[in-house]
Amino acid sequence: MSKTLKKEEKVEYTGRYLVLLPEGSNTSDSINQINSISGLNLKSSLEFENEFFTDKDLAKTDGIILDKLGIAIVNEKPKIENNISSFGDSQMIVEKETVVYAIGMLDESTQNYVEGYRDAINQIANVLVGQEMDESSYAEQESDVESVGATWGLKATNVVPTNFLRYNPYNGAGIKVAILDTGFDFNHPDFAGRPVVHQSFISGETTQDGHGHGTHCTGTACGPLSSPSASERYGIAYAASIYIGKVLSNGGSGGDGGILAGINWAIANRCEVVSMSLRGFLNGSGYSAVFETAAARALAQGTLIIAAAGNDSARPGTVRQVMHPANCPSIMAVGAVDVNMNVANFSNGGLYPTYGAVDIAAPGVSVYSSTKLPTKYATWNGTSMATPHVAGIAALWAQATGLRGINLWRKLTSTAKVLSSPARDVGAGLVQAPTKTRLIKFPIDRIPIDRFPLEKVPILVNPRFPIDPIGPIERIIR
Repeated sequence: MSKTLKKEEKVEYTGRYLVLLPEGSNTSDSINQINSISGLNLKSSLEFENEFFTDKDLAKTDGIILDKLGIAIVNEKPKIENNISSFGDSQMIVEKETVVYAIGMLDESTQNYVEGYRDAINQIANVLVGQEMDESSYAEQESDVESVGATWGLKATNVVPTNFLRYNPYNGAGIKVAILDTGFDFNHPDFAGRPVVHQSFISGETTQDGHGHGTHCTGTACGPLSSPSASERYGIAYAASIYIGKVLSNGGSGGDGGILAGINWAIANRCEVVSMSLRGFLNGSGYSAVFETAAARALAQGTLIIAAAGNDSARPGTVRQVMHPANCPSIMAVGAVDVNMNVANFSNGGLYPTYGAVDIAAPGVSVYSSTKLPTKYATWNGTSMATPHVAGIAALWAQATGLRGINLWRKLTSTAKVLSSPARDVGAGLVQAPTKTRLIKFPIDRIPIDRFPLEKVPILVNPRFPIDPIGPIERIIR
């Protein structure tokens, strides 16, 4: 689903409220405080297994406090409207819950992605055939040769290096990546046998993806190393643990509260990376204090939230601001570039000097990945497609370095490839995966020593240090 924000479009509200509790407040004490000042009956997310609850659970009470975030989702009821003003007297911040949408899928095409950009890689592979290398790099070289048919995005970001002196031994093993989106198609053959932890935060809908957007984003971030039916490799962190949080409906929309509940769930499951290809409308300046605090608290607990900047621009004439919630300073906002490293015409930009920046860029044009059956694969455009590139590569860096939270953020931006476009549009530059230098050994027994008799080799001897020129050299070689 894709929309371009028009002047007549306004922020949509659900009727519920989000209440930001004071820093360091205890959940139990906050519940008692809110109940006493407002007469509301709130519960804690800790009362639910794995801190997962549904709209039905929320409907049975006045609200639920997300323990890991210190944020309450409060239901719409007449008495709340009369008592909501009392929260301000207790240093609590109150915001109305807005509607958020899936973004991306511009110029949708269900045809297989054109198998290009392969000639140079195949030539490099041919050069390497027959050359001996150290044992530690041989397995990686084999996988690289098998993956020469990779998407342009994986090559541009060094997930699949095009320089034969570099290789990528990382696959995201041991790292948990949460995709908060429209769900996932569990029947997709490329993920057969792959364990997926999942929860739906949409009332009346299972985690099964009836939209396709979530499956596409999951494919880019955590798709397989190889596939019997895909035209090329499209997945990055193919050994990472996949956590699917359905926070957007099959129609592609959801509320802030469900997204926050998904973030809380991801933190409770110790996910190191959260990918969110979604956005809400913005009218005017400013960002959500609730989402900013949630993201900052997530970083402090070792979880990095990565979100799409939005597809609302029409470059070169119109550049729109980074949308909610990616415009929060503690959420990594991702812009989109094409194969020529030009900013995508739809990609939003950082228009404000103190917040709402684009932090990093990734491939977001002609991105081939998995989608729901029966289509199976599709090539789409959008910052939604760029975001899971960064999420998957974040998992590789987390595996390679052990870094988490804000330190993982800094690693991503400090290793990004500088682009010619302004930082307003691409931030630190094009995200890059961690790689290693390949060592190639040429055994000495392959050097044709016999063709050059020692007695015919001219040897320069320093007259100040007379030595026997033949004996020592002969002993070293033989």
